[in-house]
Amino acid sequence: MLEAIKLSKSYAGLPAVSNVTFTIRPGQILGYLGPNGSGKSTTVKMITGLLEPTRGEVRFNGAGIRRDLTAYKRLLGYVPEDALLYPYLTGWEYLELVGTLRGMERATMFKRMDSMFELFMLHPHRHSTIAAYSKGMRQRVLLISALMHDPQLLIFDEPLSGLDVTSAIIFRKLIKSLGQQGKIIFYCSHVLEVVEKLCSHLLILRRGELVAHGSVREVHQLSGLATLEDTFSHFVEEQDAEQTAHSIVEVMGA
Repeated sequence: MLEAIKLSKSYAGLPAVSNVTFTIRPGQILGYLGPNGSGKSTTVKMITGLLEPTRGEVRFNGAGIRRDLTAYKRLLGYVPEDALLYPYLTGWEYLELVGTLRGMERATMFKRMDSMFELFMLHPHRHSTIAAYSKGMRQRVLLISALMHDPQLLIFDEPLSGLDVTSAIIFRKLIKSLGQQGKIIFYCSHVLEVVEKLCSHLLILRRGELVAHGSVREVHQLSGLATLEDTFSHFVEEQDAEQTAHSIVEVMGA
């Protein structure tokens, strides 16, 4: 299981994340929510090992991840928020690089790459440079790179960014299937409708602090509201969204 224990990160003495604690067990999909600037991306970077916490610890299967980050990252599939790939490599070359760094056996790696390119509708473009790919194509390459080594732990940060409708539907069904297989899934997103349909558990941040955590039903019970949109607004919004929208329309016509 993945554990964050009193996870905190400060920059120049200012807290970005404060004492965040959670556990994700096999088969659970944790939806990680919060407004911009709430500490979501900082948390993602700490649990992937890209950023060292100021205080607290991330553990996987009981061991601190920083004891052997290389071994931990081989068990991890990660889709970052921004699709920053090497534009001069082809899609095939990029995935070969990723698979090699993760220590995949080459015959298995090439077989999975070929099948994944086909399933993600990228096979005709596998030998084109990434510079020629659209945003959605780059996002699909990132998804393949996160999945092809069959990781125990999957961390997704806005994974639907740039995907077309068909790819997004396939991805949502894929996440459900991976959860049913016992994968540990951390899902960070602003798309509340998708989070509500996919996730078994929720964690909501506000200004770097945990304000709600539990199963989807438990979080709804905490707020006393029926929808995730209303629940999210109850915990984190500092302004009346409807009133703000009306005010913007008034300014446009002033």
